[in-house]
Amino acid sequence: MRDIFPALQRWYAARVPFGLATVVGVSRSAPRDPGAAMAVGPDDEVVGSVSGGCVEGAVFDLCQEVVASGEAQLATFGYSDEDAFAVGLTCGGEITVLVRPVTAESDPTFGAVAASVASGEPVTVATVVDGPAPRGATLAVWPEAVEGALDEAGLDVAVTADARGELALGATGLRHYGPHGERREDAVSVFLHSFAPPPRMLVFGAIDYAAAVARVGDFLGYRVTVCDARPVFATPKRFPAGVEVVVEWPHRYLQATDTDERTVICVLTHDPKFDVPLLEEALRRPAAYIGAMGSRRTHHDRMERLAGTGLSEDELSRLRSPLGLDLGARTPEEVAVSVAAEIVALRWGGTGAPLTVTAGAIHATGPA
Repeated sequence: MRDIFPALQRWYAARVPFGLATVVGVSRSAPRDPGAAMAVGPDDEVVGSVSGGCVEGAVFDLCQEVVASGEAQLATFGYSDEDAFAVGLTCGGEITVLVRPVTAESDPTFGAVAASVASGEPVTVATVVDGPAPRGATLAVWPEAVEGALDEAGLDVAVTADARGELALGATGLRHYGPHGERREDAVSVFLHSFAPPPRMLVFGAIDYAAAVARVGDFLGYRVTVCDARPVFATPKRFPAGVEVVVEWPHRYLQATDTDERTVICVLTHDPKFDVPLLEEALRRPAAYIGAMGSRRTHHDRMERLAGTGLSEDELSRLRSPLGLDLGARTPEEVAVSVAAEIVALRWGGTGAPLTVTAGAIHATGPA
C-alpha cells in the first residue's frame, strides 16, 4: 500500500472521494499478503493491486459501490470448482478484502497518516473489519500519539496498545476483541496495518544458541541476521529459512550496518577477540537491546576490558550481561526463550515477575 500513497494523498487533498480496498486476510496460496491495497479514484483511475489480476475487476466494482453508498463492504474471494470462470483466485487460495470509502469526512486521520508514510515516520492504522463497531472506522496510532476513534473507549484503549506492539515490530495483521476491548473474545475484528519496516535482530556467533535465538527472533517478527567470522559455522543450512547469514568479523559488520532504537543486538561469541571490539562499537550506537552471553567470570573480565576502551558508565550500563531472564534455562531453545522474554520486558517496561505476584494492568499501554 505504501507505493500507492502518493495518488491517495493527491485525491484526498483535492477532497475527491475514492474507494480503498485492502487485503485483511489470506489463506493457502493467496497471491498477495495482508496489507496489499488497490484504490479507485476520479475518472475510474486505478492504483495498486489486491490479487495480481485475479479479482481486480470485482474489486473495482466494489470500490465504486462504496463511494456511491458511503458504506464499507467486506468480500471474500476464492477459487470456484463449480465454475472456473467465476470471480476467484486461480491459484487456489482465498483472500478477504475490506473495501471502504475515503473522504475527509469519513476518515479525518488519513491526511496525517499519509504525511507520516511520506516522511518515513512509523504509524499503524487500525480499521474495523467486522462486528458491532462501525465497519471502516479508523484509529491512527503513532508511538506517542493517537488520532481518530473506533467505537468505544475501551476498544480504543486495547487497540492502541496492540497497534503500538505491532508497530514496534513493523507487523500487520487481524486482531479480535470484545465490544468493549475485551481480550480473548472475537465480537469485533480490527485490521492493524503498520507502516514501518520490521526491526532488526543482529546475532553474533554462529553457535547452537544462535540458531535458537534466530528462530525466536524470526517468530517475533524481527529481520534476523547471524554474523560470524568463521565460515565453517556461518552456513545458511544451520539456520532457519529467511535468516540472513554473513561471514565477517563481527565489529566490521556492525560498523557497516545501520541500527536504530528498535534494533536488537545479541552477542553470543563469548570470545574476547570477537566480542570486546564488537560491544565497544555496539554500545556507542542506537539500539533497543544489547545483550552478551557468558559466565559471570566472563562478564567481569569483559567489563574490565570494555572500561579500558574509554566507554562511559552510561554506555557500559546499557549492556545486558549475562543476557536473558532467570528462567533456569538449560537448552539452547530455553535460553532463547529467556533472551526473548528479556527483550520484550525491556521494550514494554515489564518486570519479568510472575503475573500472580503483580497488580494493576496486565497489558502496557505504550513503550517504556
